[in-house]
Amino acid sequence: MLRKPGVTETLARHIVAMRWDDVPQQVRHQAKRSLINFLAVTLAGCRSRPIEIARRSLAEFSGGRPVALIGHAERIDALSAAFLNAAAANVDDFCDTHTATVIHPTAPVAGALFSYAGLRQVSGSELLLGLVLGNEVQARIGLAMSPSHYNRGWHITSTCGVFGAAAACGKLAGLDERQMVWALGIAATQSAGLCECLGTPAKSVSVGNAARNGLWSALLAEKGYDGPAEPLAGVQGFYHALVEQADFSCITDGWGEGWAIMATCYKPYPCGFVIHPVLDCVLDWRRDHPKAEVVRVVVRGNPLLSVRADRPNISTGREAQVSVQHAVAAALLRGQARLDQFTDACVRDPQVSNLRNKVEVVRDEHFSTVAAAVEITTVDGKNFKLEQPAARGSDANPLSDHDLEEKLRAAASGWNPHYDATPLIDAIWNVEASADVSGLAAMTSDMTCG
Repeated sequence: MLRKPGVTETLARHIVAMRWDDVPQQVRHQAKRSLINFLAVTLAGCRSRPIEIARRSLAEFSGGRPVALIGHAERIDALSAAFLNAAAANVDDFCDTHTATVIHPTAPVAGALFSYAGLRQVSGSELLLGLVLGNEVQARIGLAMSPSHYNRGWHITSTCGVFGAAAACGKLAGLDERQMVWALGIAATQSAGLCECLGTPAKSVSVGNAARNGLWSALLAEKGYDGPAEPLAGVQGFYHALVEQADFSCITDGWGEGWAIMATCYKPYPCGFVIHPVLDCVLDWRRDHPKAEVVRVVVRGNPLLSVRADRPNISTGREAQVSVQHAVAAALLRGQARLDQFTDACVRDPQVSNLRNKVEVVRDEHFSTVAAAVEITTVDGKNFKLEQPAARGSDANPLSDHDLEEKLRAAASGWNPHYDATPLIDAIWNVEASADVSGLAAMTSDMTCG
């Protein structure tokens, strides 16, 4: 790949130039939806065992000015908070998805922004602008190398999320164009994450690092810590190292003509999004046939479904989140696809295990990543053919505002059934009127009983 000067500089210019007044009303509303979903999934994961281990580890090294940590009464340093908030949002595979790139966009960006807001006063409009801008930057960087980058094994949420976090925090810090290039360069050299880690808690370490390192990149650049002039398209830069070819026009062209955040999908189920259309089919069928005994299931979907989720032989709840066989079996036997269906106990259930072995996955390039077909055969020989052209929660079949509110309420009540999420929900819908958003994270501190 030949060096192409000016790509990062042009991107930095767009970031610095964007203003709140440039953001259409529907995009502002979508950003609030993303915040509600982010808080829901962060609350769901913030007390999980992997995040508790990480929190105790980071606490040993925490110093400086402490900031609020979502879902906890205690506070921690800003870099550690960024890590923990983003990792918690991602750990249950319940976070949002940008379909074209498969990036989970809000976790790394919002994780960093909430920490930044604990360091310096941030208004509601600034928070939303940072979120929209961070989504835009990481999606464009990802689109320039999709699908090759992800298919090679790079966890694109992490490798691109660090740029989104750096751009968002750099925007709030008021970086100029030169400093923004530095921030993107510092982020580029910290970009990492492997798909081999999917199905294990290690997957969320790189997502947490994307938030932490993106925030740190912006803070370093603000203080004059410089970097290369062309970290993205340089002869030994980001794209040269991580992909065969890149379409740089995805980064530089068409700013303001469309908004990446509008293509965000919000998950109704805590598992890989490619599994969602399958679950839609299975759960709808199960409601109509609650007592039927299933002897065979054939799932037909986009090749990515097979690549990422054809995993019949699993042993943990984390692996279950990327196993279409488990998702189908648990949904058929329990009639639900909630967090309880993706636990170690559910994986070990003999009935679930037996039915997993009866689920076959077929690749079909005619299906998009949000579509699938399912054929179910029952013990009496009957065949049922089902199809979902657009999964619930996808941008073509979106969750309602009410659905997202209920997702947040359910996540909070899972830790404290007496927690009233209404004030938090109202604060998000009215966040533009806030002069200081640092209280949003603090509003979650009594979610748990400890």
